[in-house]
Amino acid sequence: MIESKLSERALTPQEVRTILKADNQQIVELCKKASIRPKKNAKGHTYFSYAEVKNLRKVQAEVNGNVSKPINAKAPVVLGAGGNSDYAVTNLLSSLQDLETRLSTKISQVIDEKLEGMDDVVVELIRCKTDNETLKQKIVDLNKEVYQLKNELNSYKPVALGFYKKKEVFVWE
Repeated sequence: MIESKLSERALTPQEVRTILKADNQQIVELCKKASIRPKKNAKGHTYFSYAEVKNLRKVQAEVNGNVSKPINAKAPVVLGAGGNSDYAVTNLLSSLQDLETRLSTKISQVIDEKLEGMDDVVVELIRCKTDNETLKQKIVDLNKEVYQLKNELNSYKPVALGFYKKKEVFVWE
């Protein structure tokens, strides 16, 4: 049951780099030697299956001439009489550091995904605000022009037979 859950788990390239202690170029070379092609999820993110990482680990061990170790192998923690308490504390600290690293990586990935489109939204908001201010100024200018044209129109008074006479408009300056 546990083995089937592990085999279904998808591992990110960052997790694979951590497990294999290798950079991207070394992982690409190992993939070529093991004839493994990484998969992509619906969002286009690359991932590896647990079985593929196990195979990559074996190929890496063959290349380096080492005996392969299980991926999640940890030394047992023995406490009490006869156990090495310094080793247990060191093992706990390394486990906590590993947990902290994985959590911070996962949280930063989630935050990056959520904030991915925010830059475009902010730029569009600034553009809309600028356009709004420009249109407000045009409305003010057009209202001034309408007021002046109404005053000019009211300065003409009908005389007779469709003729109009212009009155002098006093302008206070």
